[in-house]
Amino acid sequence: MPIEIRRAAVADAETVLTLLLELAAHQGQQQYVHSTAGDWRRFLGREDVIVLLAEVDGESAGYVSSLRRPYLWGGGDQLALDDLYVRAQHRDSGLGRRLMLALAKEALPDRLPIAWGLQLENTAGYRFYERLGARLVTKTAASWSPDVYAGLLEQDG
Repeated sequence: MPIEIRRAAVADAETVLTLLLELAAHQGQQQYVHSTAGDWRRFLGREDVIVLLAEVDGESAGYVSSLRRPYLWGGGDQLALDDLYVRAQHRDSGLGRRLMLALAKEALPDRLPIAWGLQLENTAGYRFYERLGARLVTKTAASWSPDVYAGLLEQDG
């Protein structure tokens, strides 16, 4: 099967959104996805947003997305990996590894570290990333919604 991994273009916005929605459904987190195809057209037009699409026989099979951003502790930039997703029928085929290595090729010219979060219960993900040689550190992610902090600011006047 011919496999192609390429950088997503603005014209791929619908495809990327479809894959993102599949990932969210797989994780039971659809309620948190609010982005639209229009949002993705804007994102994919930005240099700091890197989305790589994997296609098998011309059909979308998965993607990896990341954002180049300042890494204040390191004194330079890093790639913040947002999502790695491979459709069920392509899992255990090496496609996830190929997507990660394609992202590494994007990072290598500037020697950017790549960082990401991982859910504690994702044991398969832990094994996958360990096989790539990633250093895994347990850390809790926190988020603060505008509705919550706006309410606090309103209370404090």
